[in-house]
Amino acid sequence: MLGHLLPRHLEIIHEINRRFIQKVRISHPGDEDLVQRVSLVDDGPDPQIRMPYLSIIGSHAVNGVAALHTKLLKDTVFRDFYKLFPERFFNKTNGITPRLWLMQANPELAELISSRIGHDWEKNLEELRGLEPFQEDKTFRKEWRELKQLKKQQLIRWLEKKNGYFLNPDSMFDVQIKRIHEYKRQHLNALQVITQYLRIKNGQTDGMAPRTVIFGGKAAPGYYLAKLIIRFLNGIADTINADPDMDGLLRVVFLPDYNVKLGEQVYPASDLSEQISTAGKEASGTGNMKFAMNGALTIGTLDGANVEIRELVGSENFFLFGKTVEEITALKQSGYRPSDVVAALPELQEALRLIEMGHFSNGDGELFRPLLDNLTGNDPFYVMADYADYLRAQEAVSHAWSDRMHWNRMSLLNTARTGFFSSDRSISEYCNNIWAVDPLNVEITCDVR
Repeated sequence: MLGHLLPRHLEIIHEINRRFIQKVRISHPGDEDLVQRVSLVDDGPDPQIRMPYLSIIGSHAVNGVAALHTKLLKDTVFRDFYKLFPERFFNKTNGITPRLWLMQANPELAELISSRIGHDWEKNLEELRGLEPFQEDKTFRKEWRELKQLKKQQLIRWLEKKNGYFLNPDSMFDVQIKRIHEYKRQHLNALQVITQYLRIKNGQTDGMAPRTVIFGGKAAPGYYLAKLIIRFLNGIADTINADPDMDGLLRVVFLPDYNVKLGEQVYPASDLSEQISTAGKEASGTGNMKFAMNGALTIGTLDGANVEIRELVGSENFFLFGKTVEEITALKQSGYRPSDVVAALPELQEALRLIEMGHFSNGDGELFRPLLDNLTGNDPFYVMADYADYLRAQEAVSHAWSDRMHWNRMSLLNTARTGFFSSDRSISEYCNNIWAVDPLNVEITCDVR
C-alpha cells in the first residue's frame, strides 16, 4: 500500500534502512539476528515498514510518558534500540494543567488552599506541599470535608438536571471515567459491583461503605467488546437501582456522552479513583492525576503513572492491588488458565452465573455471552487473576471510609503531594532536556483608550 500510494517515500525509507543496517553491521559484526530485529523493513510473508523504528532512527530523543512506561520501552518494546542508542532514551512523566483541573474545575478548593498557603502554588504546584502541616488541623480537615460535600452536591444537581439521577451525597463516590477498553478493565470493576450486590442480597453488609459507583467513557465505534461492556454497565445499573434492598448502600451510574466539561464536574466530587488497568498496559494516564489533585484516593495497580502517584502520596494513602508486570509475564509464560481461578472463588462463580442467567439483561442469557467467553476463555487482560486481590483492596477502602477524619487527612495529602504532576514541570523538562529551547520573555502592554 505504501509503495502504491507513496512510491518515492518508500524508496527513501529503503535507503535510510540500507545506511542504518550498514552501521549496525559495522558496530555488531556477525550479529544478523540483531540486523533482522532492527530492520525498518520486515520482508516476511506480510511485508511491513516498521514505522516506530523509523521514528527512533530519525530522532535524537525517545521518551516514555511515565517511569514504568519508559522502563518497558527500554526493556521490551525497543530493547535493541536502547542498546544501540542508550543516550537517546529519556523519561518525561506527563502532567496536567492546574489552571484547568484545579483552579477552573474546583475554584472552591483553590480558594481554600490559598487561604492557608497563599497564591505561589498557582505558578509552582510543588508549593502545594505547604498544605501538609494542616493535616492535623481539625478545623481545616472539617473545611476540606465540607468542600468535598459541596462539590458532590453540585454534581448531584447537575446529574439530576441532565439525567434524572438522585444520588446520596453521604455515600462514597467511587468513580471510573476513562476510555472504555478491555485493558482499562471496567469489567473488573463491574464484577466487584456485582459481588457487592450479592453480598447485600445475602445480608453480608457489616463494614460495607455506602457507595455510588460512577462509570463514564466512550468506546471506539468499531470496538465491539468495549461497546458490549457499556451495555453491561448499564444493565447492572438498571438492575441494582431498581432493587429496594440496595437503598442507602449501592447505586450505579453510567454517564453518557462523557467529555471534558463533564469531567470538570466529576473529578472534584470524587472520593475514590479507580485506576485498575492491567499492569504494563497503561502508558501513563492523566485522569489518575486529575483525581488525586482534587483529593480523591486511588485504588489501583502498579501501572503507568500510578507507580509515581503511589511513591509521592505515600503507600499508606494509596490502595494497591493486582499483579505486577513481572507477575503478569510469569503467568503468561506458565500457561494461564482463568477457569482455574474461577473454580477456586465461589463469589466469582456466583457473579458469573448471574450474568449467564441474564439477570442484568432482562433474562437474555446470550447478550453478554461474548464477554463471559472472553473472561473465562483466554482472559487477555488478566481480569480473573486480579479479582480476589481487587476485592481485598475494596474492603480496605470500606474500612478506611469508616474513619472519615482519617480519610480526609489522606485526601488532603493526595492533593498536597501531587505538585510533580503539573504540566508546567513536564513541559519545562521537554524544553530543557529534549527540545533545547529557552523561555521567551514577552512584554505585555495594555492600551486603555
